[in-house]
Amino acid sequence: MKQQTLRDNLRYQRKLKGFTQEELSERTTVGVRTIQRIEKGEVQPHLQTVKLLAAGLNIEVDTLIVLEDPNEEVIARKWMLLLHGLPFFGFIIPFGNILFPLFLWIHKAEDNRIYDEHGRAVINFHCTVDLLIIFSLILFFVIPGYNFFGTGAVFLYGFFFSIKSLMTALSAHQYYYPLSIPFLKPKSV
Repeated sequence: MKQQTLRDNLRYQRKLKGFTQEELSERTTVGVRTIQRIEKGEVQPHLQTVKLLAAGLNIEVDTLIVLEDPNEEVIARKWMLLLHGLPFFGFIIPFGNILFPLFLWIHKAEDNRIYDEHGRAVINFHCTVDLLIIFSLILFFVIPGYNFFGTGAVFLYGFFFSIKSLMTALSAHQYYYPLSIPFLKPKSV
């Protein structure tokens, strides 16, 4: 996972709020040239400047400042485990494979872009799988007896790629959910 820098965070948060560098300068009393230099990585600003920028963006200071935290990687792995592991509750509770990750995604999407991206992928994949299972069960009335193979194939497809993505997410913070219908589209920034 690429470590975010102050310049990346400032640029991301400024664009997320829809501000130009000039508009942010007006809101904060920090000069435009200073904002440009911070976003280019040419300077390391004083804490007071970071506080002014955070106040102008209406965010917390720790959203901009990158702290070296040895526990951060452990915490990220735990959230990845939850995001990609919660769909297995669908074996116990109908539609749990969508509802549990959906609730977690709603809670964590704003905290980190990686959680947002992974959450969308998990939800899209499991909505697709559930839709395919429902379709294959409806086929029971059209082709009685043969829909068992279609339903079994969809079930194995969902199970296999859920396991594969869980393992890849824990090791490399990546996922692979093929043939997912993009019900939740990524935010454009």
